[in-house]
Amino acid sequence: MTTDFDLAKLLSERGAERYELHTRHLNHQLPRMLHTIGFDKVYERAEGAYFYDAEGNDYLDMLAGFGVMGLGRHHPVVRQALHDVLDAQLPDLTRFDCQPLPGLLAEKLLSHAPGLDRVFFGNSGTEAVETALKFARYATGRGRVLYCTHAFHGLTTGSLSVNGESGFRDGFAPLLPDTAVEMGDLAALERELRAGDVAALVVEPIQGKGVHATPPGYLRDAGELLHRHGALLIADEVQTGLGRTGDFFAYQHEEGADPDLVCVAKALSGGYVPVGATLGKEWIFKKVYSSMDRVLVHSASFGSNAQAMAAGLATLAVMEQEGTVANARRVGDLLRTRLAALVDEYELLHEVRGRGLMVGIEFGRPKSLALRGRWKMLQAARKGLFAQMVVAPLLQRHRILTQVSGDHLEVIKLIPPLIVGEREVDRFVDAFRQVMDDAHGGGGLMWDFGRTLVKQAVANR
Repeated sequence: MTTDFDLAKLLSERGAERYELHTRHLNHQLPRMLHTIGFDKVYERAEGAYFYDAEGNDYLDMLAGFGVMGLGRHHPVVRQALHDVLDAQLPDLTRFDCQPLPGLLAEKLLSHAPGLDRVFFGNSGTEAVETALKFARYATGRGRVLYCTHAFHGLTTGSLSVNGESGFRDGFAPLLPDTAVEMGDLAALERELRAGDVAALVVEPIQGKGVHATPPGYLRDAGELLHRHGALLIADEVQTGLGRTGDFFAYQHEEGADPDLVCVAKALSGGYVPVGATLGKEWIFKKVYSSMDRVLVHSASFGSNAQAMAAGLATLAVMEQEGTVANARRVGDLLRTRLAALVDEYELLHEVRGRGLMVGIEFGRPKSLALRGRWKMLQAARKGLFAQMVVAPLLQRHRILTQVSGDHLEVIKLIPPLIVGEREVDRFVDAFRQVMDDAHGGGGLMWDFGRTLVKQAVANR
């Protein structure tokens, strides 16, 4: 029997229905949102740090699929590895054998994480966090988990329990026993630990929401405090890991930081096959998998599949051979330096912060009377509208894709592919200057768009 399936033909015949299909069958609010902010573009192909439309126009990607596309899109080495693993027709996911690729990828990952001994492979960042939460609770025999205010660790029930944004949590209770502590507040952490029921603190070395780094020494001191009270430190490196901050893991910027469990995903995929990993200390894994009866006490149906493992191995090979981590550090320093030099030039620009190629641009209340009035109008309608006013013309006029760093935040987050260079820095900074000039000019299309956003925000109340 022959099955007739032609993917190219299907896309050719029905690709133009993309927004209609999504509205009818998927999350209907997504196309509505895209239409409202002018992000309803049609991209035909992608390569490296760029998208291309049907006319051949290029769009600079400063978002990298929320960090998934660390190597850019369609890196030839990763692409070839996937062709190779498919052509090999491996006996994948038999469930009752030990294939070589998972062991090889675990070995390679652990070589970048001294002090960690074993790996569990899942399928996503939120699953890596779920694994860490389960392992920490079982290893310590305790149920409560601490997290930092404004944190984001995923949206499944366990990871949602340690999410610092109420907008994500509302309506999904009851969640796991959890308590928020202010990032950097060691006294608050110690107060919670005195209760004796805390399994772990989970923390992003740099928070994705707002792009705030942990204070110097916090990871080290928090880890020591946790260990003193029999609790564990979980480092969520789903977005910050694999070179994003200019070191392989972000916690490695801090001497003495000693996490017990580390969560990674996103860039490990090479941009192709979903994969998540939880790295941990030997004693934790030995306690969870304490006997043959417990061999499947935590597993994933698609975990350690050959395609994901091949993509991960190819990704790490590219990073090592092409100097991706060093590039992220060098280009990130250049980008932040050039943007920070604009803070004194534009009164609406408040701060530039971050590390490596994870950069936050924060806007704030201007001093001049005319701009202050417009700023107050936006803030009264909904906080975060000015940042959206910057993101929109960057795409519509300059063909640069960026994102607002979180709901109700006047912060843009830049997390481009780790392969970008000075050419991309020049393009972004030049475009950003033009948008800022327009904003400070007090008129034109940018503020017209702002009024549209105000009306939309008021209508949604």
